[in-house]
Amino acid sequence: MTNKKAATQVEALPDETCVLVIGYGPVGAALAALLGRYQVNTLVVDKEEDILLMPRAIALDNEALRILQMAGLDEDAFDRIGIPEVKMHCPYLGHYGQVNTSGSIDGHPKLVTFYQPDLERALRLQAERHACVSFRPGYELIDFEQLEQDVLATLRDTSGVLHQVQARYLVGADGASSLVRTLIGQDFQGQTYAEDWLIVDACQRENRSIDHVEFNCNPVRPAPHMPAPGGRERWEFMLQPGETREEMETPEKLAELLAPWISADELVIERKAIYRFHARCCNRFQKGRVFLVGDAAHVTPPFVGQGLVAGLRDVANLGWKLAWVLKGYATPRLLDSYDQERRPHAKKMIELAKLMGHLVMPRKAAAAVAVHGAMRVARWVPPMRRYLEELKIKPPNRFSKGFFVEGRRWRGELKRGGQIPQDFVRQGPRICMSDDVLGDQFTLVGFGIDPTSLLDADTQARWQALNGHFVQIGMRGQNPASETTFAEDLSDKLVPGIPRGWVAVVRPDRVIMHDGPAGQVLKMVNECMQMLA
Repeated sequence: MTNKKAATQVEALPDETCVLVIGYGPVGAALAALLGRYQVNTLVVDKEEDILLMPRAIALDNEALRILQMAGLDEDAFDRIGIPEVKMHCPYLGHYGQVNTSGSIDGHPKLVTFYQPDLERALRLQAERHACVSFRPGYELIDFEQLEQDVLATLRDTSGVLHQVQARYLVGADGASSLVRTLIGQDFQGQTYAEDWLIVDACQRENRSIDHVEFNCNPVRPAPHMPAPGGRERWEFMLQPGETREEMETPEKLAELLAPWISADELVIERKAIYRFHARCCNRFQKGRVFLVGDAAHVTPPFVGQGLVAGLRDVANLGWKLAWVLKGYATPRLLDSYDQERRPHAKKMIELAKLMGHLVMPRKAAAAVAVHGAMRVARWVPPMRRYLEELKIKPPNRFSKGFFVEGRRWRGELKRGGQIPQDFVRQGPRICMSDDVLGDQFTLVGFGIDPTSLLDADTQARWQALNGHFVQIGMRGQNPASETTFAEDLSDKLVPGIPRGWVAVVRPDRVIMHDGPAGQVLKMVNECMQMLA
């Protein structure tokens, strides 16, 4: 029972909310920012009051940056460093491999490094700009009960007083030791890929740090190394059997480990910590009205920089679905597609991270020579070189089953269950990214054609009643011919290659739900509305 008078150290909780988010790390904050954009009443609680200044995630790919764009963060929201390449070195063979991370995909750099506390501050600021989002620090989840129409959560404040909050849905963004995961019976099972690593962040490295990522693949002690914003530089050192936390974190040991790069008199340590890397995934990301996101649902070794990225994919998928159900635009069955769409890809990324760990970090000299030698030879074969160096090995974030109309009509850039490409477009005098034109709704996009010209007034009204939107993407030089939202393709990547008059239904997370020729647009729209309803 709530005793608000005794809870003097923390701000009072509301009695009810639409979505209760447990955990205000970067994944919880990203979900709150997205729900804020969708105008969903959201309460976020965390037992910690402030952002933890600890060395954790450091890399984001183009997919993650696109999701942050969806959440409302622009390119200046937090500092980042674009990474042109990832190099791999073997003590026996020298430079044996690399990955090309220069350039961009969907309007964003392929790979950047960042400072996690800066990203968390930016996400929290963005989330709390929305009046419908509130954060209450100093509250810890104790238990919850799933009711027919709600979840009744019991929280404890810093004074030990218990409080109850009634929510339509509850989301566990409470990290790898998630209590939410335990309470829905989804604790990680089976073997894991457990390794202890010392992470060291040095500061005051302006103009002295490297400009790329390197993997020093020495079987004795592997050591990834990379730059970070704010004059920072990071090293990660794998612990050997018998080495202790106390031993590894002494100033003398740190100076010894970093000696190949920095002399002891130049060394300024900002933070250090030992982490245990795991590779695990839940059997289900949902039970009833409760969902898991981020490390609460899956934990990934860091060798492909996909830990936080996977969590951002989770919230991009889940956020709009919660909003559409809560606002009555879709039935609750829509929420079943979250686990169906996200879990298979999360598991594939975990397996890729484990594979890359074995490839770049073999434990024995003989294995290093064999594996790294084979990778070096593979670079002489053009298809294998593209596969390894251009990230073709990375599983595409495209669904085989889920909330879209299965099948594929066109073999170009549009693939149902995959994302629509993004690039620069012009709207009158404004140049922007195409996602900003699509907005936060379901969008019927016409390529070179006004989609409203293909529908009668009644169908248009029914589509708009489900928060549907219309956009025409014109080829370069084409002008709008109606009042429909229009954008001119400046990149020649959105319209060319797609048959003139092609139409696609795009979900709020930029996933293509349906597509087809203009003559079938009425059938397409009706099929999508039937799936929602």
